Amino acid sequence: MDTPLILIPLLGGVAVFMPLLEVIFKGEMRGKFSSHLAVAALLVALAVVIYQPLTSPLELTASSSGLFRNDLMGLFFSLVVLLVALLVATSSLDYMKGRPNEPIYYSLLLFTALGMSLLAFSVDLIMILVAWELMSIPTYVLTGFWKHDAKSNEAALKYFILGALSSGTILYGISLIYGLTGSTNIFQILRASTGIPDSFQSLAILAMLLLVAGLGFKMSLVPFHMWIPDAYEGAPTTISALLSAGTKKAAFVVAIRIFVIALPVLHLDWQLTFAILALITMTLGNIAALTQKTITRLLAYSSIAQAGYILIGLTVALQTELGLIGVLFHVFTHAVMQTTAFLAAALIAKKTGHTDLDSYNGIGARMPVTAFTMTVALLALAGVPPLNGFWSKLVLFTSAIGGDLTWLAVAGVLNSAFSLGYYAWIVKRMYLDEGTSTTHIYEPKPFTIVLMAATIVIVATGIYPAPIYEFARLAVSSLIGAA
Repeated sequence: MDTPLILIPLLGGVAVFMPLLEVIFKGEMRGKFSSHLAVAALLVALAVVIYQPLTSPLELTASSSGLFRNDLMGLFFSLVVLLVALLVATSSLDYMKGRPNEPIYYSLLLFTALGMSLLAFSVDLIMILVAWELMSIPTYVLTGFWKHDAKSNEAALKYFILGALSSGTILYGISLIYGLTGSTNIFQILRASTGIPDSFQSLAILAMLLLVAGLGFKMSLVPFHMWIPDAYEGAPTTISALLSAGTKKAAFVVAIRIFVIALPVLHLDWQLTFAILALITMTLGNIAALTQKTITRLLAYSSIAQAGYILIGLTVALQTELGLIGVLFHVFTHAVMQTTAFLAAALIAKKTGHTDLDSYNGIGARMPVTAFTMTVALLALAGVPPLNGFWSKLVLFTSAIGGDLTWLAVAGVLNSAFSLGYYAWIVKRMYLDEGTSTTHIYEPKPFTIVLMAATIVIVATGIYPAPIYEFARLAVSSLIGAA
C-alpha cells in the first residue's frame, strides 16, 4: 500500500470539496457537516497510516517513486501530525461552532494536514518544497482567521513575511545542492556527492547554512523564532496548537532526512553548530517563558525551549543512534503534551474571554476537567516522572552523553528543572489562588473528550513507553538502512 499516494486524494479531495458546502448548506447545518466531514477524513487518514506498519512491516522500505519513500520514518511522523490535526479538528467542533466560514477553516486545516504528511514521506528536495508550501500557506490564512481582530491580522502578516523569506532561503539552498550534485533526490545526492571537488566546499557550507536558517524558522530555533509568540497569540488558539505541535514536527522530519542522510556525505561537520543552537534555543525559550503574562505567549516560548531539547538528539545523530530515537520519541510526546496544553488554554480563553495568567486563578474549581488535563500536560512538559515527557527527555540527554556532549546534557537537565518553575506557577494559580468568581463553567463534550483522551495517552505512554520507543527505534533503523 502506497500511503502518501492514498493520502493525497483522501485529504486533498475532501479539502477541495469543503468550500462548496458554503453554497450547498445554510446556517448551522453547514458548519456541522463540514466539521464532522473533516474529523471523519482525518480519522480515515490516521487509520491508513496505522494500518500499514501493523500488517506489512517488511514492505515499508520500498520507494514508491522518486518523490516519496514509504518507510517507517514517514509513517511515524505522519502518525504524529495527523493525530495533532485530528485533536485540533475535534476540539474545533465546539471552538468554531457558529462562527463564519467554518467550511473554509476545515478545508485549510485538511490542506495543512496533507502538507505535513507529504513532508514526512518526501525524499526529493523539490517535493519537500512543494509540501512545505502546501503546509505553510493555509496556516498563514488560519493564523489571521479572526479577520476583524487587529492582533490576528498582525500575527498573520508577520508570519507570512517571515514564512516567505524562509521558503526563499530553503529554495536557494536547494539550488546550491542541485548545482553541486546534479540532483534533488536525497539518495541520488548521496551517490553524486563523491564527485564534488574540494574547491566547492564553501558552496556546500553555504547550502547547509541556508537550509538550517530556512528549516530553523519552522522548527522555531533561535534566532529564527521571532514570529512564534506573536503568531501563537494572534491565531485562534486551536491553530496555535496545530502550529506548535504539528507543523514544527513536520519540519524536523525534513531536517532529519537532509542533515542525517544527505549533508554528511558533503563532509560537513555541523555538530558544534547544532549544539550551540540547541543550548541557546532551550535557554532563551525557558527564560523568556518565565516573564510572560499570557498563557499563549508562555506556551509559545515553552515550545521554543522544547525545540532546543529535540535539537540535542539531532546534534548527536551521527555519533549515536540513540540521538535520532530520542528525537522521534520526544516529537511524539511533545506533540501530545503541547496539543493538550494549548487546547485546554483554548477552552479557558473561550469560556472566560481572557488569556492572561490572572484569569487562571481558581480555575481548578470552576473547570475541573480542563484544569486537570492542563496540569498533567504541563508536568509532562517539565519532564516530571512517570509522565511521557520524562522518558523522552531522558533518552535525549542520555544520547548527548553518548555523543561526547556531556555539557549539553547537563544544560538540558538544568533547563528542564528551570522550566518546572513557570509550569508549576500555572498549576498553583489554578488550584491554590482565589479567583474573582467561583461559578462553575460548563465544559463542552468535544473539548473534554479530546483533553481526556490526550491525557490518557500522556499517562499511558509514560507508564509504558516501550511501544512508542520501539516504533521510533525501528523507524531510525529503516532510515539508516536506506542510507
